Amino acid sequence: MWLAARSLRTALAQRQLVRAELRIADLVTTDLTGDSVVDVVARGKHLLIRLGSERTLHNHLRMDGSWRVQPSDRAVVDPHDHVRVVLGNDDATALGYRVHDLALVPTTDEATLVGHLGPDLLGPDWDAAEAARRLAADKDRSVGEALLDQRNLAGIGNIFKTEICFLRGLSPWTPMGDVSDIDGLVNLAHRVLAANRERYDHVTTGDSHAGRRTWVYGREGKPCSRCGTTVRVEWQGDPPRLSYWCPRCQPGPTPPTGRAAR
Repeated sequence: MWLAARSLRTALAQRQLVRAELRIADLVTTDLTGDSVVDVVARGKHLLIRLGSERTLHNHLRMDGSWRVQPSDRAVVDPHDHVRVVLGNDDATALGYRVHDLALVPTTDEATLVGHLGPDLLGPDWDAAEAARRLAADKDRSVGEALLDQRNLAGIGNIFKTEICFLRGLSPWTPMGDVSDIDGLVNLAHRVLAANRERYDHVTTGDSHAGRRTWVYGREGKPCSRCGTTVRVEWQGDPPRLSYWCPRCQPGPTPPTGRAAR
């Protein structure tokens, strides 16, 4: 999302829109043509496109959304491509594919959309102490679930959750009350995301070769890259997400369901 914001900012900021289409029922009659893009900001996993009319166009990529920028004279929108937003100036056109949660609100009301989020790991307002305080508040919650909760700290997805737990030697099912160094956990999360913010892939091992980018994520049934123990995977949380872990490098609680690992 951070990269998407930068790409859109470079293409659209401080330019007037000559083409603007919002292809969802609630906004299809809204005409942004002639408006200008002031800035594009990532807030956790949310994208805020701030307009000169003092309105903000909000969207979220979830698992399948994306933005692509094309030269305006070659921008083609295939009706079968699930393009939900088209924003273009004379030089560049941005296409929002399968973007979710589209909303147009006064910029002063952005908090109604993102005010619930915790400190943004890649934002200018990053506050490690506040993130640690929020994580520590629910002592019975597992570290895997707590890291994914955007109300605690904004920006961590399932890959980084999994890898951060591995790097700290924590089972994803460890209760937050049993995490001895929450400040260290938070600082590691910040370093890992900052190191990856300009990458479209995810590298936590320092090795960008295919198959060697992560320690345990996506490696179920394979040897742990550190100790050789078979990596396990199980569903965790609500909604359920897959948690990968090495039983040897990450000792502690195991899935409470008793289901066999995949």
